[in-house]
Amino acid sequence: METIKSVLFGPDPQAQMRKCNQLIRQNTRQLDRDIAQLKALDAKTRQMIIAANRRAQRNPSQAKQATAETKTFARELVRIRRQTARLSTSRAQLQSVQMQVNEAFAVRKIQGSLKKSTGIMKDVNTLVRLPELSGTMRQLSAELVKAGIIEEMVDDALPNDELVEDELEEADAEVDKVLQEILQGKLSKVEGVKADKPVEEAAPAEEEFEDQEATLEQMRGRLEALKS
Repeated sequence: METIKSVLFGPDPQAQMRKCNQLIRQNTRQLDRDIAQLKALDAKTRQMIIAANRRAQRNPSQAKQATAETKTFARELVRIRRQTARLSTSRAQLQSVQMQVNEAFAVRKIQGSLKKSTGIMKDVNTLVRLPELSGTMRQLSAELVKAGIIEEMVDDALPNDELVEDELEEADAEVDKVLQEILQGKLSKVEGVKADKPVEEAAPAEEEFEDQEATLEQMRGRLEALKS
């Protein structure tokens, strides 16, 4: 009875629709920013893989170390791309929610009544669990409950861990695929190089390796920040 009453005598439907669209646009802009940052990290990581591979080819004594470094960067790239794919999927879901919400309000305007949507409920359930969207998606879900479009959600029924479980371990096949894509098979040649010739550039190479390690740590920090 309270739900019917709130639908009939609650806030203006147009105001509710505007509020929902505002929150959806806010979430969409946040996802766009995060995806843009990840794409920038993707490009930077690709360059670091190429640079490490070239160093391995130039300096045989550094080949083993540089090749290991190349694979480390490739693992980071796999993580970045998984995160990018996840956020891109979330953006598509968010656009679907916006379309369904606007359709629900349009039907309500024509028919004078509103049916709850299990489709919107399912998408909102997924999106509210994303760390990137959690705050504003909770506001959106509250507005949708108020408008009578979805049922009230229970947070305890929404586990947060399963979204990132697949990202905790990078499959070797994915790493090899990334290296093949970027280096076009050149890594296998580097792995076969023996460090049997001393080189005069050993010290600068160590400094370069330390710089690469520092950059890698910065990249990991930025990737984690996008997920927290």
